[in-house]
Amino acid sequence: MRGLTGTGPSRGPASAQAVTTAAAVLAALALFAAACGTGGTGARDEGPAHDGTTEKAPAAAPSPNPSQTYAKVDAVALVKADPAVSTTVKRDLKPCAGDEYPVDVTYGDLTGGPAEDVVVNVLTCGDAVGVGAYVYRRESGTYKNVFKAEESPVYAEIDRGDLSVTKQVYERGDPVSSPSGENVITYGWDAGRFVQQDFHHTDYGNAAGNGDATPVPSPAG
Repeated sequence: MRGLTGTGPSRGPASAQAVTTAAAVLAALALFAAACGTGGTGARDEGPAHDGTTEKAPAAAPSPNPSQTYAKVDAVALVKADPAVSTTVKRDLKPCAGDEYPVDVTYGDLTGGPAEDVVVNVLTCGDAVGVGAYVYRRESGTYKNVFKAEESPVYAEIDRGDLSVTKQVYERGDPVSSPSGENVITYGWDAGRFVQQDFHHTDYGNAAGNGDATPVPSPAG
């Protein structure tokens, strides 16, 4: 019986060793948890940490305003059907190659109408000299001619909401490739018609004669 009772105390050191081992395991687990929390080598290293803020949704793209849209027109048909266009311009308006006509078309707001205005320049095929410049405004579903200039060479364009017309000036003896200067006339839309707002002349300094300058184009009546 003593031998049996003697075995009890003999397990004391083993139990103490087990307790010590368990404590060591717990300490290791605590250190591992601390390492994960500090971002040393834990799971947080696998992805970006969230700061708790809500991500902002991308801003919606702005929709175009009416001035950024236009209805494409058949400029050639528009010019040929226009009674204000001279018969000479209509007769000479032919394709340069295939079905490509010598016309430049610009859309923009010149008159404050319900749709974009249309600026049409009719050119020659060979040297692209402007033979006619026209502005069409949409009214009651159709396009109305509100400006024309047919004193060649002439070219019209939109400049910051105004109509800018450039007219090459030739004096007697000037070759077509070398005009003596140019006139630039600026028109603004006022009370239902284009009104001249500005005029300036540039002298190229290569005049070959003392002929009269080409007259300034006037808006369509």
